[in-house]
Amino acid sequence: MTYQETLTWMFSQLPMYQNQGKTAFKKDLSNSINLSRHLGFPEKEFKTVHVAGTNGKGSTSHMIASVLQQAGYKVGLYTSPHLKDFRERIKINGLPISENEVVDFIEGNTSFFDENKLSFFEMTVGLAFQSFARHKVDVAIIEVGLGGRLDSTNIISPLVSVITNIGFDHTQMLGDTLPKIAFEKAGIVKKETPVVVGEYQEEIHSVFYKKAIENRSSLFLAEQNIEDDFDSDLKGYYQSKNIKTAVQTIKVLQELSFSISESQIRNGLLNVVKNTGLLGRWQVINEKPLTICDTAHNKEGLNYVLEQLLDLEYDNLHIVLGVVNDKDLGGILPLFPQKAIYYFCKPNIPRGLDAEILKDKSEKFDLNGTVYLSVNKALEEAQKNATDKDVIYIGGSTFVVAEIV
Repeated sequence: MTYQETLTWMFSQLPMYQNQGKTAFKKDLSNSINLSRHLGFPEKEFKTVHVAGTNGKGSTSHMIASVLQQAGYKVGLYTSPHLKDFRERIKINGLPISENEVVDFIEGNTSFFDENKLSFFEMTVGLAFQSFARHKVDVAIIEVGLGGRLDSTNIISPLVSVITNIGFDHTQMLGDTLPKIAFEKAGIVKKETPVVVGEYQEEIHSVFYKKAIENRSSLFLAEQNIEDDFDSDLKGYYQSKNIKTAVQTIKVLQELSFSISESQIRNGLLNVVKNTGLLGRWQVINEKPLTICDTAHNKEGLNYVLEQLLDLEYDNLHIVLGVVNDKDLGGILPLFPQKAIYYFCKPNIPRGLDAEILKDKSEKFDLNGTVYLSVNKALEEAQKNATDKDVIYIGGSTFVVAEIV
């Protein structure tokens, strides 16, 4: 198979959360364990850092990877979802693995996948672990896909477990209260393994505290321990919390004999995009008119992004907006400014919410605009209407941003 044929097979024949939603979520680790055994337990051949959380886990993972690269380590980075190319999920020192690695992995294990009915996510994790082992990375930063306790990545024994924060997202799978969601995220905590918690949240702190006690694990609260004097090339307001979480994690790694200087920490944080190729986080894609996209898609993430957006100076605000069909619109639409021109669209995935429905729901919150046939059509119209003194924002879903970066 060619690379594109391989991707078509992966995307169309196996259940995948971003296409199917809840039906693709498997509450079992047996497939991941069986695949690991089949591959020869590749995850045991390199050190790992495990990162979970509702918001910020992607940015935090990239920050940690960037600092470690800056310090001279060979770093694997596993994240999801991708924006443009599947291989963005699996990087080594900021570069995606080759197309041939993807093709060879699928072709070499197709019968095993078929026999065991592996999901898209399960086999992607297996590919990442095998690639990192073959390339002999010093350490791999592994981002949880969904939840933590039952996530396919949760077969590793990391040096440190990281939980950025807890918010309401994927409640159908993870639970409808913060403590329930926190319990799922805390499932990545391992015996006698340090735990970094990015934000102190009174309602759920006891969940992490009890889990750390049960596992005889040291618990570090980044928000309280790390001074607010670090800067990054990731300029979203919300990145201040992610920076502290990443720095606290690096401090723990230093205690575990990683050689990382203060200047390497600061330079790593200032070169995240250059070192790792991260896209879609308060990303400026045009200066005139100022055009910004961001992958924030739930209440907690959008709060920060929209606060920053409204702090900008402009004559008119144009918002290209699309969401997926399981989004809690009653929770996020009230966050958006009424004084803006909306361009409603549907991201090009099966889970994308019909733009007409989004428009109807938005009008109940006095968010008014027009429906467009695609994300790109919506953006083109916004660009036609905007002057150099206006601002265009594109967001609402990772999949909306993926179509324009």
